[in-house]
Amino acid sequence: MCGRYTLYTGEQAEEIRQIIDIAQRQAQGQLKLGEVFPSDRAPILVANQDKVVVRTAIWGFPGVRGKGLLINARSETAEEKPMFRRPLLTSRCVVPTSGFYEWDKTKEKFLFQYPNSTVVYLAGLWEMVEGKRRYTILTTEANDSVRDVHNRMPVLLAKEQVRPWLMDTLAALGMLHEVPPKLALHPSKN
Repeated sequence: MCGRYTLYTGEQAEEIRQIIDIAQRQAQGQLKLGEVFPSDRAPILVANQDKVVVRTAIWGFPGVRGKGLLINARSETAEEKPMFRRPLLTSRCVVPTSGFYEWDKTKEKFLFQYPNSTVVYLAGLWEMVEGKRRYTILTTEANDSVRDVHNRMPVLLAKEQVRPWLMDTLAALGMLHEVPPKLALHPSKN
C-alpha cells in the first residue's frame, strides 16, 4: 500500500522543480507540496498525443457507492477489475515524488527513496470523475528493501520508463511484473 508520499522543492533534481512549477501554475495555489495525503491535489504526468505533459489531479478514485477513496490499485489484478481495467489500458499516469512512506507494525513511519536520486516515479492510473481529474497509485508485492516494513509497495518506474509507461500499453503491462529496484529507507522525523 502507498498511503502517503513526499514532494518537496528543496535541494532536489531540476526535473522535479520543473514539474512543480508547471503544476503550481495550473493549480492556482491548490497544489499540495511536502507530504501528500489522499484527496490532495498533486502533479501527475500524462500522455497528450505524443508528448509527456504535467497535469494536476486529486489523489483517489471515489469508492464504490461513493464510500471512501481508492488510493491504490493492485497491479496483479488491475486488468481484471472493472474500475481499473479501462484506465490501465487507456489513461495511465506517472506520479512524480521525492519518495514514499510506509509504516511498520509498530506504526513507525519510514521514507523510501532511491539511494542516489531524489526523484522517484510511481506508476498510476487516472480518469475524469464528475469533471475532476483523479488518480490512483498501482502497488505490487514488496521487494527486499521494503518487505521488513510493509508487504506492499508502489510500482516504481525508472526515468527511461516514463514515456513507454504512458504511451505503450503492451510495454506498460509488462512493467507491472518487474521486480522493483532496491531502495534506501530512512526513519521519518514526524
